Amino acid sequence: MVNTFFSEKEIEYLRSQHLARIATAAKSSEEEGSIQPDVVPVGFDFDGEYFYVGGMNILKSTKYKNVLKNNKVAIVIDDLKSVDPWDPRGMKIYGIADIVTRQGGYMESTGNSNPQYIRISPKKKWSWGIEEPVFVEDRFNVKRAKIG
Repeated sequence: MVNTFFSEKEIEYLRSQHLARIATAAKSSEEEGSIQPDVVPVGFDFDGEYFYVGGMNILKSTKYKNVLKNNKVAIVIDDLKSVDPWDPRGMKIYGIADIVTRQGGYMESTGNSNPQYIRISPKKKWSWGIEEPVFVEDRFNVKRAKIG
C-alpha cells in the first residue's frame, strides 16, 4: 500500500525517532464527571501505515486500560534539530487505537519482550520543521492533513 498521508520526509523523520508521547483518556460517565487525560513517554515503531506503542507491563498500564474504553488517542513525536538557533521539529497525530499481538516490534530489543501493542491508525496530523523551516515570516509554519 502506498502511503500518501505522510510525505517521504515525514516517514524518514518518523523512522529516525524512537521516543514519543501518547495521550489517552477513558470515557467519562455522567457519574464520574470530567475525566483526567493521561500522557506518557513511550517507545514506538512506525511501519509506514500504523504506529505501535508497547510497554513492559502494558496490560496493567493506564494507556492500555484507557484505549479499551476510548480508542481515540494522540501521539507526539518531536525533537530539536538545534538549540541555537531554536529549531524544533515534530508531528502531532490524532488516531484510532486498537490492541494487537505483533512479533518483531521494538520491545524485543528491550529484554522485556511483550507481543501486545497499541496500534494507532492516524486520522489527522500536524507537522512542523520537517519539510520546511518551522518559522516563516515570524509565523509558526505547520503542515496539516487528515484522512476522510
